[in-house]
Formats: sequence, structure tokens, C-alpha cells
Amino acid sequence: MRGEKRRQEILSLLGNTDNPIPANVLKERFEVSRQVIVQDIAILRANGYDITSTNRGYVLSGKTQATRVFKCRHTFEELVDEGALIIELGGRIEDIYVNHRVYGKISARLGLYNRRHVEELYRSLVSGASKPLMVVTDGYHYHNVTADSEKTLDLIEQSLRERGFLIEI
Repeated sequence: MRGEKRRQEILSLLGNTDNPIPANVLKERFEVSRQVIVQDIAILRANGYDITSTNRGYVLSGKTQATRVFKCRHTFEELVDEGALIIELGGRIEDIYVNHRVYGKISARLGLYNRRHVEELYRSLVSGASKPLMVVTDGYHYHNVTADSEKTLDLIEQSLRERGFLIEI
């Protein structure tokens, strides 16, 4: 994995928890040396991220959250692809909502911040117990997505557009 992508994932991990993450946990997750993690943290700090070292691990202090609404459309089968794309670029999918012509706005809190969450949602929908909200609007739906910066949201928006998931509002 390239350094820039690894650092984005480190930021995502730190941004999505209030618990310190030890360097050894990061080292094992990314299969690099502890020194590489220490260097990554130094680079992130140099780029303005307020990362504190504690005796229990690293903590992202003064978390800033940028939020953006994305209007998307895709097939049921592409649900995991859309979620993974947003999360892998450093976003968190807070909710989903649709604008139904009869019932108005229908929403559900999601809180998806890792791929496992997206896959669990997909499995529960595939089981047939419930259908995704997007089926009532022919695949059209909205997500409130949070990230550490507007720059991250810009990257997510560009990637959603490239994949053909993004509908211009």
C-alpha cells in the first residue's frame, strides 16, 4: 500500500474512534514496521493534523468534521461498491434518505465507517427481511457523509462521479 493511502486510512481510523490506537495495532494492520507508522504520524502532523501520542496510543485531537450531502443512484448489487468507495477514501456514511413523492422524506441512520459495516448491511438486506430505501425511488437516494476535511469530501465526490453513482443536485 502506498504511503499516502495508508496515511488517509490512519486518519480515518483515528477519526472514527475516541479510543487511542497503539502504533503496534497500526503496524500489524498495514503490515509495515513501527517506524513507518511513526513517520506517517509525523507527516500527518506536519500537514496540520492534531495527533496526540499517549501511553495507550495515538488520538486525533480537535477532530474537525466536514459534512456533505451526496445524491446517488445505483443498483442494489452496487450498494457495497458505493459504501466501500466512500469509506476507503476517508468518509463516514451517517445516513440514507429518499424523497418519496407521497410520503416525503424517509430516512434511516446508518453510521457506516468501515467495510464490515457496509457488508453487514448488505447481507441483512439480501436476506430479504427488508428492502433498501432506494427501491422506492428507483435507486435514487441521498447520503449525509462526514469526513475530516472538505478536501476528503471533494475526493469522495470526484470518485462517486467517476463511478457513475453521483447525481448532480
